[in-house]
Amino acid sequence: MREVVAGLTLLLVLMFTSWPAFAFNPDEVLKDPVLEQRARNLTSQLRCMVCQNQSIDDSNAELARDLRVLVRERLVQGDSDKAVIDYVVSRYGEFVLLKPRLSLRTVLLWGAPIGLTLAGIFAVFVFSRRRATQERPQKLSAEEEERIRNLIEK
Repeated sequence: MREVVAGLTLLLVLMFTSWPAFAFNPDEVLKDPVLEQRARNLTSQLRCMVCQNQSIDDSNAELARDLRVLVRERLVQGDSDKAVIDYVVSRYGEFVLLKPRLSLRTVLLWGAPIGLTLAGIFAVFVFSRRRATQERPQKLSAEEEERIRNLIEK
């Protein structure tokens, strides 16, 4: 029984580890192994605009295939890795990057929740201190209480 479970587990592991291999077609592979490795590194950094949670290297979508071909064409033309990434970002926006670049936008995006939380804590602290230092109203004297009772009864 253990051998059967181990065999099925091994079969599942082999199936799922080879899944990304089905994403690209053999006709997309470059003949130069150095350029192909650069292409694979770049395509693993770019997001599939259809799938959105996969790199274009792992996606079977038609747009992902087109982007893989585009990356390889740019590399064959002699573009650097940075130039290829910049070209794809200029066409599709920063969202195409699986790991966004550090910029003012990303700092604001990730820092805003922390900043707003700290501002909220500060506001609660200031308002609670202000409330604690406010003067408490004094109790009414017996004469004032009598006067109010007379006004109410009228």
